[in-house]
Amino acid sequence: MAENRLHGRAITIGDDVSTDEIIPGRFTSLRSNLPELAKHVLEDRLPGFREKARPGDMLVGGRNFGLGSSREHAPVVIKMAGISAILAKSVARIFYRNAINQGVVVLICDTDGIADGDELEIRLDEGVVVNHRTGAMLTCGRMPPLMSRILAAGGLIPYIKEHGTLDTTA
Repeated sequence: MAENRLHGRAITIGDDVSTDEIIPGRFTSLRSNLPELAKHVLEDRLPGFREKARPGDMLVGGRNFGLGSSREHAPVVIKMAGISAILAKSVARIFYRNAINQGVVVLICDTDGIADGDELEIRLDEGVVVNHRTGAMLTCGRMPPLMSRILAAGGLIPYIKEHGTLDTTA
């Protein structure tokens, strides 16, 4: 994530999105073949998702996004599908950390006013999401500084490669 503003179209997904729905369990044998695994992202929860998703789109969930197992591959394949950010009312802690570590923006906000297809703008520095269809500005809070730096580097491993450490004081 190289910029402080993201623009994309909302793809709504609802409440209680599990990592098993993000990556159906029957495809876990593909975890060492990410391009093949990514072909199956959300195929049971949102049939046609891969065909619908465009680079920059944003997944908009409700409560409890990313529940279930700690599959690191779940945010990876979401990112590979071109999704620039995930917005939800609440997110499972392990999914949240895995997403940040993989360079995927995850923001907590009230998503009730966002409809499928809405054009959204995220202003990361301000902690704001603008819905260009309605004109509404949603407050999502700002990322902690270290997480912002990890996202700016593209994820945890690129951050450590760049800085040589996980310095929490920089």
